[in-house]
Amino acid sequence: MPPKNLFRFRRPGNTLEGGDAPRTEPAVPGELYASCPVCRKMMPAAELRESADVCPQCGHHFRLGARARIALTVDPGSFEETNAELKSANPLGFPGYEDKLAKARALSGESEGVLTGLAKVGGRRCALFAMDHLFMMGSMGTVVGEKIARLFEHATERQLPVVGFTVSGGARMQEGILSLMQMAKTSGAVMRHAQAGQLYIAVLTDPTTGGVTASFAMEADITLSEPGALIGFAGPRVIEQTIRQKLPVGFQTAEFLREKGFVDAIADRRHMKEMLGSLLRLHTEGDAP
Repeated sequence: MPPKNLFRFRRPGNTLEGGDAPRTEPAVPGELYASCPVCRKMMPAAELRESADVCPQCGHHFRLGARARIALTVDPGSFEETNAELKSANPLGFPGYEDKLAKARALSGESEGVLTGLAKVGGRRCALFAMDHLFMMGSMGTVVGEKIARLFEHATERQLPVVGFTVSGGARMQEGILSLMQMAKTSGAVMRHAQAGQLYIAVLTDPTTGGVTASFAMEADITLSEPGALIGFAGPRVIEQTIRQKLPVGFQTAEFLREKGFVDAIADRRHMKEMLGSLLRLHTEGDAP
């Protein structure tokens, strides 16, 4: 005789008659495996980290935090952080802004949306900044602008090249006009650095948009980008709704901008350190060809 409840549907979490234990769904810890959003390949998280967070199958570049990016780029033990004590306040009294800042600091582990410092890349000294998408999508507020401007000013005084990794959703709306003012401030610092004859290399990563694109991100002597990065001022949907036209396929991708001359080269992250080191050696006084 078949057992009772043989064909009864068991819902997760329900306890059946006779003392059956609740059914639990199998789960794979997120820190052990990762899935590529492009090719859908499942891979161990350790394998992805060994590949510099680039999918080994299709080459999709996952987003990186600022410290992880710097660790991949600079010579070991050479990075010295600057202006780490600067933190955003709430100058306009925007409701809930303090809570957003606290959550961003907890998520990213950083005090602000950009990490700045001095380092060596390929044996060459440089000033370096890396924006962090985990901190409010790298939005530019007063402190982000101040840290970048100070870095360029320090590099001008010390006659150092600047390498910058950008990722941003644009100006930080909670700081209003004070955030927009950072576009002019950072651009002025970049100009003075250029007038002193120093090199600035920008690496645009996904996404680089808004006021960051309209200021220091697109003012470099050499502009590199990671493959597939979204780069632009307004988003494609906003543009389509404004001009009431369909945009070309791949519009605002790094590859599209390279064709139009806005990006000099697209560099795979796994070879970025070597490329930056070569560029710094070529443009540093006293270097051999």
